[in-house]
Amino acid sequence: MGISPGTVRIIGRSRAGGPRAAGAAAAALLLAAALVPAGTAGASAAAFGPHNLRLRDSNWGGYVAQGSFSTITGSWTEPHATCTSANDLFAPWVGIDGYGSQSVEQAGVQTDCSSGSPVLSAWYEMYPSPPVYWNDPVSEGDSITATVVSNGGGSYTLTLSDTTKGWSEHVDQTIDGQNASAEAVIESPTQSYPAFARLDFSGITVDGRPFDSVRPQALVSGGYVPGPLQGGAFSMSPGGGPRAAAPAGRPGSIRY
Repeated sequence: MGISPGTVRIIGRSRAGGPRAAGAAAAALLLAAALVPAGTAGASAAAFGPHNLRLRDSNWGGYVAQGSFSTITGSWTEPHATCTSANDLFAPWVGIDGYGSQSVEQAGVQTDCSSGSPVLSAWYEMYPSPPVYWNDPVSEGDSITATVVSNGGGSYTLTLSDTTKGWSEHVDQTIDGQNASAEAVIESPTQSYPAFARLDFSGITVDGRPFDSVRPQALVSGGYVPGPLQGGAFSMSPGGGPRAAAPAGRPGSIRY
């Protein structure tokens, strides 16, 4: 799916730290590198994209629900991460679409190890357009809340807040999305995760209902396994290697 006709306003920061605006579609690829924050010029060039069913170990780890959804919100705590290679890159995020569709409307925080040490950056993405980064500080231990709302007619509002640091960002975007899934996941576009002991999601709701009520599927990524989803909360933790997890609220396993 592509961006619907019209001009999409994309605000981020350049490597020099100043704001950048993406105008014509022909310039989008050239701007992708410029929108990467300082210290994240390597691995973070990769996009956080749709679920890849071809991978035995999913590129998404967490919970994803299929159906017709117009809003999702959720929170998480940024974990202490240890870089194991310069290729390590991952992000927790919440969003709409991407499981059975080729657009994703998503917001989260990435941890990038391309500099040799973890660098955290707040971002949103209207895939297949590249991620756009906000110039706000994020640290491990921070409490993050993300919300994605479909306003109808291909219009979306994405909000990301760091309640620990006290900042909040939001943006209105337009894309030809299908609103066919909703997810709260971690993802590594490079298929290389840094090491962390645990990442806690909480307060996840879709269309005003607890995430549990829509019976989402559980996915494992990079050996990180989702724990039980209860009251819109679950944890991602190391599970000893790639394996499938049971869908929330019913027996069985994910087929890859």
